[in-house]
Amino acid sequence: MNIRSATQNDLPILVEFQMDMAQETEGMVLDRNVLTAGMQAVMTDNSKGQYLVAEIDGAVAGSLLLTYEWSDWRNGTVLWIQSVFVNKKFRGKGVYKTLYAHVKSMVIHSIDLKGIRLYVDKTNTNAQKVYEALGMNGEHYQMFEAMDL
Repeated sequence: MNIRSATQNDLPILVEFQMDMAQETEGMVLDRNVLTAGMQAVMTDNSKGQYLVAEIDGAVAGSLLLTYEWSDWRNGTVLWIQSVFVNKKFRGKGVYKTLYAHVKSMVIHSIDLKGIRLYVDKTNTNAQKVYEALGMNGEHYQMFEAMDL
C-alpha cells in the first residue's frame, strides 16, 4: 500500500468517495458542485488542508483530509482527520490503519505538529471501534456545532 498526497488527477474519485460517505454515514446527498468546489479549494490552497490517498496496486483505495488547528496551549498545530473514506472493495485490508499510521508518523517526526484529532458521528459505531483500536479515545471533549445558520 502506498500513501501519498492527492493530486488534481485524484479529484474525481475523491468527490465520489465523499458523495458515497455522506450518503452512507449520514443519509445525506451532497451538492456535487459545492463539494467539488470545496475540494478544489483545498487542492489549490494547502493552508486549508491536504488530502492523502492510499493506493493498492495503483487504485485509490481510500482517502482522508487533514486540516489544521492552532493550539496556543501546545504552541503548535494539531492535525484534524476529516472526510475519511475507504472504498467498499478495500475495506478490512488495513487502509485506514495505514493512513492513520502515516499521519501519526508525520506528527511524531515534526517539531511543529502536536497531535491528532477527529470527530465521528455518534451513530457510526464501526468507525469508533476502529479509532479506539488504533489508540484514540473520545473521552476528553464533546463537540458542539452550529451549522445551519
